[in-house]
Amino acid sequence: MPYNTFTVGNDCQLVVMGPFGRVDLAHVTGFEVSQVTQSVRVDRLDGVQLGAELPRGWQGSFLLDRGTSAADDFMAQIEQAYLSGQAIPPGTLYQYVNETDGSTSTYQFDGVVFKLSSAGVYRGDMPVAQKLDFFASTRRRV
Repeated sequence: MPYNTFTVGNDCQLVVMGPFGRVDLAHVTGFEVSQVTQSVRVDRLDGVQLGAELPRGWQGSFLLDRGTSAADDFMAQIEQAYLSGQAIPPGTLYQYVNETDGSTSTYQFDGVVFKLSSAGVYRGDMPVAQKLDFFASTRRRV
């Protein structure tokens, strides 16, 4: 349930459907997403500036404290499929946000590809932080 009149981090739940099925990531500690656009600018002869931002997908990342081998196994499966010449379909990502009015907003990211940009640093008595990046062709509210 949201706190006060603003969203906090624990108002967000995520479901990852990879190319080979659901991926249950343990201990997700952060999620960031941003729209990718292509800027178009027109400099008219009369001095008026016009602009547009053309949608070019979405990119983001998950921050995890490694609790299971899920992220490592997920990427190993994709890498092995690639190396053995298999087709690798894109995945889907679902984001659920508990709104302050009690409703839930659901966003679906389609055409998702993933990259484990950090498999972690192993140090004594410290959590192993991992980072999973993604790119999605589109995001829509469902």
